[in-house]
Amino acid sequence: MADAILTLNAGSSSIKFALFSLGASVPQQPELLGQIDGLGTSASSEAQSAHLKATDAIGHTLDDFDLNLTGPVDGQHKAALTFLLEWIQRHETGWQVVSVGHRVVHGGQHFSQPVVLNPAIVDALRDFIPLAPLHQPHNLAGIDALTAALPGIPQVACFDTAFHRSQPEIAQLFALPRSLTEQGVRRYGFHGLSYEYIAEVLPLYVDADRARGRVIVAHLGNGASMCAMKDLKSQASTMGFTAVDGLMMGTRTGNLDPGVLLYLMDYRQMDVNALTRLLYKESGLLGVSGISQDMRVLLDSTAPEAREAVDLFCYRAVREIGSLSAALGGLDALVFTGGIGEHGAQIREKICTPLDWLGLKLNSSANAENSKNISASDSRIDVCVIPTNEEWIIARHTANLIT
Repeated sequence: MADAILTLNAGSSSIKFALFSLGASVPQQPELLGQIDGLGTSASSEAQSAHLKATDAIGHTLDDFDLNLTGPVDGQHKAALTFLLEWIQRHETGWQVVSVGHRVVHGGQHFSQPVVLNPAIVDALRDFIPLAPLHQPHNLAGIDALTAALPGIPQVACFDTAFHRSQPEIAQLFALPRSLTEQGVRRYGFHGLSYEYIAEVLPLYVDADRARGRVIVAHLGNGASMCAMKDLKSQASTMGFTAVDGLMMGTRTGNLDPGVLLYLMDYRQMDVNALTRLLYKESGLLGVSGISQDMRVLLDSTAPEAREAVDLFCYRAVREIGSLSAALGGLDALVFTGGIGEHGAQIREKICTPLDWLGLKLNSSANAENSKNISASDSRIDVCVIPTNEEWIIARHTANLIT
């Protein structure tokens, strides 16, 4: 049996996984890629095997294994991951999992690099749950479940915040009393694993000097953010203290006047739980449209509310590109990634068209085909579409640490 690394991205209702061969170097394409959906409701699973080159339905719901899928978060993840490991043992018999790499959203100020986990570090990561309440508890539930299922197997945490620790100190500060800053109230930034991958491969898409120049990467999906890079390192990000800041998202508000929250607390008697639901679950594309958080559904809709939600999403993106361009002192390349960024030709066009003042010109046919380079030949700005690969970044960091 050959050694393999299992990567996990554990969320509230799904677990994304990939299996990479562990050799002299980790290949970018995994041996197995899939996800388990519907935790807490009606769970289902599917995986794509590198050997089959086609979707291979796992063929069982988790209920077939009489596992608890409606209990506490820890129980759901333990059940799902126990099933996953059993399935890998039965169907991917040529591989032995020797290490596990986890996406962990928040690493705070202190975790600026991937780290091999131990009980003390896991306890420290629990302190960041209030900073990423939609993600951190489920990331940790995945770690706890694998610790129980594979005792003694090294596990590595890779942090979404780590890539942004290269930002200048001034870009990480809020205009708050210094005592709060010293206690960790500062801008962290997220989607760092995605941005790290783009930084890795960008020289393959554009001229090397431009790749190391002034670059904005737009990670657009249900969660959305942008990162300004120079010399392939983060200089500024739209996300700040939490992953609710910055761009409008599927169900998250993005940037919001804090006075709105004071008003809602004072005059609408909303408590912290109600505000949390509003900011994270009830706003964004879903809140503005009243229809869906799915951009594809909104683009297909003729409802004026759907159009307004799409327009607001793009308007906010254009404004943030202007802000990040100012922070960089100009712009050499714009990269789209993430589910919407990679597949949403209409969204890319609506974002790029108002940026002609930067010298950005879009190649409409290339954009419609989701080509790698979608800028016109006379554009001063390179515009690229690059599929992200967070799983490979996690696997590579894991391999480096365990070997």
